[in-house]
Amino acid sequence: MAVTDLDKRLMAAAIRYSHWHLGRTGTNPSVSTLVVQSVDSEPVIVGRGLTARGGRPHAETQAISEAGDRARGATAYVSLEPCAHHGSTPPCAQGLINAGIKRVVAATTDPDDRVSGRGYAMLRDAGIEVEENVLAEDAQRALAGYLTRRLKNRPHITLKLALSRDGKIGRRGGGQVAITGAVSAAMNHIARAATDAILVGVETVLEDDPSLTCRLPGLERRSPTRIVLDRNLRLPLDSALVRSANDVPLIVATTTDPADERHRRLRQAGCQMVACETDERGIALPELMDDLAGRGIFSVIVEGGAAVARSFLDAGLVDKVSLYEGDLTIGSDGVAAPLSPAKMVAGFLLVETLQYGDDRCRVYERTG
Repeated sequence: MAVTDLDKRLMAAAIRYSHWHLGRTGTNPSVSTLVVQSVDSEPVIVGRGLTARGGRPHAETQAISEAGDRARGATAYVSLEPCAHHGSTPPCAQGLINAGIKRVVAATTDPDDRVSGRGYAMLRDAGIEVEENVLAEDAQRALAGYLTRRLKNRPHITLKLALSRDGKIGRRGGGQVAITGAVSAAMNHIARAATDAILVGVETVLEDDPSLTCRLPGLERRSPTRIVLDRNLRLPLDSALVRSANDVPLIVATTTDPADERHRRLRQAGCQMVACETDERGIALPELMDDLAGRGIFSVIVEGGAAVARSFLDAGLVDKVSLYEGDLTIGSDGVAAPLSPAKMVAGFLLVETLQYGDDRCRVYERTG
């Protein structure tokens, strides 16, 4: 059976559903499954599943459980190839087989060596029809953190910048500058809620004293882990970040000796300290990203200033750029943006342009 328009519609629905638990599934990806049965010759979703908070149980298990006997002879739409290995739970591919699923439509292959292609093979060996790569690009965007961790052994990095009309990202010595409006701010908080961590440099903390939390009603508990690049431990103990370290995780990346008194005080305040190596740019970012991936952080939004943004770009670590453009003009005392739509870094392609109130957001993705 060929892939139909209905298959694409249902897969699109499954991928949208997978967004619900982004940033909440630990070291497992946020995967979704829809079980669809024909009822009076009409397709009906009889079971749905989403990777649970913390990573267990998996989406397939929940969808099959909800469908019950109606799973027999049904089609399962999965946003990622079903796992084929025994971990803390049996393989999801075997669960689909045992449930009597007749057909599986999958969005993208799992690059995990224990799974890659093996899940599909298990299904086919059991006589189940399998359709692969249905809306693969859409699924890969939703799974970007997990896929980058598997393929590059680091988190997926989004560089977020807000640009004024005259190409500035802030004002020197002026504290926070509201370049964009309320709609852009809300969308930025939604992005935080779906991300594992948000990162800034200590200069941003000293200048703006941000909290870096998600402050949309109902999403406050989905604030990401905060990360500060602070080579010489200048992070103030009375900063908003340190004061909230026991409520929302705060990682301080530093090269300072752990015996330093400032090190001890930050630890006592609830900060998690990460010892970093150095390179010509300061803190060695590739090694830090490897460390973060080992801690289960698979997606990071970089909201630091121009120097931090440039360091990530120079290190080749940026996978996605979100440029928010506002109507404000800052003037000659502004901090120039390290990039703009007219001066985009080579190797990035514009994939989306969004309008948020009076603001525009351009989204670029790395092409290779």
